[in-house]
Amino acid sequence: MTTLWMIRHGETSWNAEGRVQGQTDVPLSEVGHAQARAVASVFAGRRFGALYSSDLQRVTQTAQPAAQALGLEIRVEPLLRERHYGMFEALTYAEVKLRFPEEYARFRAHDPEFDFRGGEGLRIFFERSVRCLGEIAARHAGEEVLVFTHGGVLDMAYRHAKRLGLATKRDFEIPNAALNQIEIAGDGWNVLAWAERAHLEAAIDDLPD
Repeated sequence: MTTLWMIRHGETSWNAEGRVQGQTDVPLSEVGHAQARAVASVFAGRRFGALYSSDLQRVTQTAQPAAQALGLEIRVEPLLRERHYGMFEALTYAEVKLRFPEEYARFRAHDPEFDFRGGEGLRIFFERSVRCLGEIAARHAGEEVLVFTHGGVLDMAYRHAKRLGLATKRDFEIPNAALNQIEIAGDGWNVLAWAERAHLEAAIDDLPD
């Protein structure tokens, strides 16, 4: 049994603007840095087998205070990256809806094959996310592991654990810098805690449902 403590990166200016980040490498805002320090304060003094992070800077910056507090190296894992949003990236969701209404409709319908014209299809993203998290769990059997990642990866993990279809409307929150806990034993995934944010003064969930 492996327990993954999964944390979405702290807030960025693009989160606050409702702007699509995807794999665009956007840094944390001052709010995001404060959230990262708050996350570190929760875990200080505890023992973890490892600490993993997406390679995008908003995630490594979120992981850094916790890594320092725990004396752990950050194991950078590109497969923990957010979904590639292709032509949507750098636009606000409102702008996308106006410029690309057909594509936006497919996106909001959770079309598993929609790839944003050069981005990443939902089914492929789901398989990448679940495979990566499963491999991390297998690598650290019997341990607790910190995983700093993105909202999309957390969405895929929750759906897999709860056996939700990819097209199911999201009715669970994914706030910046909240704590999420999943237990993994082979093919069995169990959500132990989700969207815990008592350590935060405020956190937004800017992801479309």
